[in-house]
Amino acid sequence: MTSTQTRILAPQEGLRLQSGPGRDLIFKVTGEDTGGALDYFIVKVAPFGGPPLHVHHNQEETIHVLKGKFKVRIGEEIYYLGEGDFAYLPKNVPHAFLNLTGEEAELIVVYTPGGGHKFYEELGPLTRNGMPDLKVVAQLFEKYEMTLLGPPLSQD
Repeated sequence: MTSTQTRILAPQEGLRLQSGPGRDLIFKVTGEDTGGALDYFIVKVAPFGGPPLHVHHNQEETIHVLKGKFKVRIGEEIYYLGEGDFAYLPKNVPHAFLNLTGEEAELIVVYTPGGGHKFYEELGPLTRNGMPDLKVVAQLFEKYEMTLLGPPLSQD
């Protein structure tokens, strides 16, 4: 199922997308590159930024903190992750994360199966200019087998 094509990239190379204001993504490989096996990407998260509470119905997710400190909700539990820490987010388990620092932070994210870049290709233009229409964003989540459940995490 996976591709046999080798891919070597410099630090800033890859498919660049946005997932909202202050969340830039650099996909090193996508599901298209890996025969659907996985997506591997770097997420640059703005100070005190993070995605809304959501759930993936078809994808497993991992996050590995490269830089910064994060508050992470997985199910009903809250965790605090620092540089080098790792979390596995199983499918069908609600989750969100928040950069707790006043500086840009970075994560490595892996989705399996791959193909998540297609969601971000559509989400970026919807969220780039501030407050998007939440009904439209929720419909986009559903299109890609996810559900938008609530707002982003708070600092407290």
